[in-house]
Amino acid sequence: MSRLSITWLGHSTFIIDTPGGKRIVTDPWLEQNPMCPPDRRRIDRADVILVSHGHFDHTGDVVPVSRATNAPVVAVFELAQWLERKGLQNVVGMGVGGTVTVAGLEISMTPAVHTSSVVENDTTVYLGVPTGFVVKMENERAFYFAGDTALFGDMELIREMHGPEIAFLPIGGHYTMGPEGAARAAALLGVRQVVPMHYGTFPVLTGTPERLRTLVEPHGVDVLTLQPGETAS
Repeated sequence: MSRLSITWLGHSTFIIDTPGGKRIVTDPWLEQNPMCPPDRRRIDRADVILVSHGHFDHTGDVVPVSRATNAPVVAVFELAQWLERKGLQNVVGMGVGGTVTVAGLEISMTPAVHTSSVVENDTTVYLGVPTGFVVKMENERAFYFAGDTALFGDMELIREMHGPEIAFLPIGGHYTMGPEGAARAAALLGVRQVVPMHYGTFPVLTGTPERLRTLVEPHGVDVLTLQPGETAS
């Protein structure tokens, strides 16, 4: 088996290559993402696409990435239906608390405290509840992709049920928790590493990885800070 590899394309878009060689794409937002390097705005290989909720900065390139890769899209039921109406056929709709197996990976859907909608024809269309995901990989280790969320106490249940070792957590503040909330989340989750996301894209997202690091490193938690386009393994 290879090592886990993580590439950040800015905001909440990651390419995660598992030890068994599967490629996961999260919340693909490329073309209009000011953080995404121009030469990385196309993804042509993926085995599964995880979409946490319905906002433009998380769904913007789901359709083209799915079409280019033929990868199945996993999303909450209402969001999955909306994607099917956009012409996607390989969509797995599920609900919070459910677990599906896609591309040989065990994917469990978790709660998130946020909203989920898009604007179409000047009308807000709600797309079910916001979510996160826990992915159990081929080596039985798991990571948690939180999506956009506030801190919530049931992150402790995610620890008890799934035992993730790595958490992808939003830290920007304003629309999600900031570094202080993310630090508390890391403690509730019991993870050994946090990958910060959803910061720096817009002026209101003021939380920084440096602030998070000062809060969690004394407790033995590593912060993996990536530059857009950078890969770590």
